[in-house]
Amino acid sequence: MKELVINEIEETQRIFLLEDNELTERYIDSKFKKRLEGNIYVGKVQNILPGLQAAFINVGENRNAFIHLKDILPKVDVCKNETNEIENVDIKNVIHIGDPIIVEIKRDSYNKKGARASTHINLPGRYLVLLPNSTFVTTSQKIEDETERKRLVDIVKNYIPENMGAIIRTSAIGKNEKEIKKDLESLTEKWKEIISIEFERKDIPKLIYKSNEIVDKLLIDLMDRGLSKIYVNKEETRDKILNRLKEWNKKDIEVIYEENKPLEEYYDLSKQAEISEDRKVWLKSGGFITIDKTEALTAIDVNSAKYTGKSDLENTAFEINKEAALEIAKQIRLRDIGGIIVIDFIDLHDEKHKEEIINIFKSELKKDRTKVQIEGFTRLNLLELTRKHICSEY
Repeated sequence: MKELVINEIEETQRIFLLEDNELTERYIDSKFKKRLEGNIYVGKVQNILPGLQAAFINVGENRNAFIHLKDILPKVDVCKNETNEIENVDIKNVIHIGDPIIVEIKRDSYNKKGARASTHINLPGRYLVLLPNSTFVTTSQKIEDETERKRLVDIVKNYIPENMGAIIRTSAIGKNEKEIKKDLESLTEKWKEIISIEFERKDIPKLIYKSNEIVDKLLIDLMDRGLSKIYVNKEETRDKILNRLKEWNKKDIEVIYEENKPLEEYYDLSKQAEISEDRKVWLKSGGFITIDKTEALTAIDVNSAKYTGKSDLENTAFEINKEAALEIAKQIRLRDIGGIIVIDFIDLHDEKHKEEIINIFKSELKKDRTKVQIEGFTRLNLLELTRKHICSEY
């Protein structure tokens, strides 16, 4: 059972996703913080960096957005191992200073880094993500049944406009042709509205599409994935949610209004939320993990601490690593850790044990709503993986 708790205090929303009463995701959205992720702009090429095969795009915000050549060339289907041959392409032959360019912000600016932009536009819907500048139709890798994958792809290919592509989301599993067609039509209509916005060259840069707020994004993603209740403490938010659910004809989600109550304390979420902010997380066995974020990556270390085991060193390490793998998968999701993640498990020498740790990890990460790519153990016994932030997936 999935439940959303939206606790609002003054200008800040603290949003919690619970699964069977356990906190699995949380987000903080402040009206004072400007979010650019998902916004679409007509930008202007401000500067080109030939040595990096990249450019800076003026989108009208405080900082220019960074774009790489691979995010300008046509998008390819990574599920089919397609790649862009960029080695022999010079970015100066693709774009020029002063050119208008339609881009989506894929990652917000942080610290000293500006936002990351791409011409690969993603318009998320209930069952699909429309790719207006691509030509392939594929499914989420989490749709594992080949028959269902083929059925869904065939439906979308029958109706998708020429020169457009789509990614079929897991929420489409089992949905009929009429439902999927309706979602596709809604998305294509939205894209037509975006590109039909009139402006003159002197108006560039210009925002032409503002991304949904976090609550909207969560509703779209969760309403067909077992979401049963939503708790809110502000009347305005309640009314917005009820209108959205009515628009989507969702009658099986209960919205519970607790007027001005501090929901975080009321539903005993504070303690669970505090754990997600600690550097050190204790395991039931007596071991612990530490989580350290740097600008380049997140490093996670596994320690046996008080756990001594009942067998030899290899089996002791294996037991603590199994428990740690489950907790790490949970913490990655709870903290919405993105980018490169390196995990230093306690050293294992048995290859079968390493394989089992990866399998346990993979199985637990299937619960994650975003893309996670496990690269495997390095020669130094470090497990490498990459993960996309949830917010950038919408």
